[in-house]
Amino acid sequence: MWFANFFIAGSMTMVLPFISLYIDSFGNFSDAYVQNWSGWIFGITFVAAFIFSPVWGRVGDKYGRKKLLIFFAIGLGLSVFLMGFATNVWQLFFLRLLSGMFTGFIPMSQALISTQTPQNIAGKVLGTLQTGSITGSLMGPLLGGAFADAVGFSTTFQWVSVTIFISAIIVALGIKEVKIEYAEDKDHKAYSRKEVIMHIVRHPVLLVVMLISTLVQVAHFSIQPILSLYVEEIHGPVSIAFFSGMAFSAAGLGNLLMTRNWGKLGDRVGYIKILIGLLFMAGIVYLPGAFVTNIWQLIILRFLLGISIGGIIPLRIAYIRQEAPLSMQGEVLGYNTSLRFLGNIIGPALGGMLAGFYGFSAVFFVTSGLLLLCGVIMLVAWYKHEYADTKHRQSAVS
Repeated sequence: MWFANFFIAGSMTMVLPFISLYIDSFGNFSDAYVQNWSGWIFGITFVAAFIFSPVWGRVGDKYGRKKLLIFFAIGLGLSVFLMGFATNVWQLFFLRLLSGMFTGFIPMSQALISTQTPQNIAGKVLGTLQTGSITGSLMGPLLGGAFADAVGFSTTFQWVSVTIFISAIIVALGIKEVKIEYAEDKDHKAYSRKEVIMHIVRHPVLLVVMLISTLVQVAHFSIQPILSLYVEEIHGPVSIAFFSGMAFSAAGLGNLLMTRNWGKLGDRVGYIKILIGLLFMAGIVYLPGAFVTNIWQLIILRFLLGISIGGIIPLRIAYIRQEAPLSMQGEVLGYNTSLRFLGNIIGPALGGMLAGFYGFSAVFFVTSGLLLLCGVIMLVAWYKHEYADTKHRQSAVS
């Protein structure tokens, strides 16, 4: 699954550095037009993903996840292949929307590994799995930028689709899934949709962890669609796709170096404690991006952001693994993924509009504020519902 995630993440991030440049190649457009359409085309993929994620999560709980992963890879590969033939923004918009139906490959693989992993090492295992998608994300933008400069945007899309199809083959031949046998105990009984939702609502910290997913993704994705335009502003047009790729990949490198360590630390001292620290750290390192004057300053800040944000996803999933019965985890993770994709919808559109109306610096100010807000919300929820309850039980025992 590590290799499948590597190919999927690498393939999808190969096209990210030049989405806005691809849009610009369709005609002679104003900067504001390109920035706004970059936001909408980047974000529309996640509209369909937001709608379908809970459905796929429930289907996976009931019928198994391996077949779904193969289905996702084939659908995603076809939609990316067709993007290479787009001639206007509406065609690209529609194909990005279509690909959103199949965007759940990596979250579904995380759900598969989560349910097959002992609870006490979930953070480390999920962190290790995440290094596959991070490594792909690290190499993807660099290769994508170099490919786009060498062979053009359309041909790059077509080659990217080939690597996505390879992921389908890896899952088909290399993955064996041990399905859950339903019984009467908590971890193996069948739950209705209402029971799953009520379980989430009755666990306030779990609910906050899932809602925070939206705000974190809004913050993280607000800069993504216009990052290449920001690089062009501070660096100039020379090898723009390549340097955009470097800016994207710097965050991936920081992510890769630390995500497994954050997962191991979470296993040892508690997932929520580490999550709170990472949210504050990410908010602090995002802010100086508004004041950079050259490409290397931006790359260093993106690297520090990757270090701080690297553990957030595996820590959230490991916490859900801890708090949700085994036979409902796919659906709970589906709701969590859906909330993440809601942030992916809002973030690019927000970033595009902020950049279009107020300039690039406004995106960094708002993003930093959102991440710090997430840290405050998570800290209050943890203190009120877990830390205080633990202290109360300890004092009652003594």
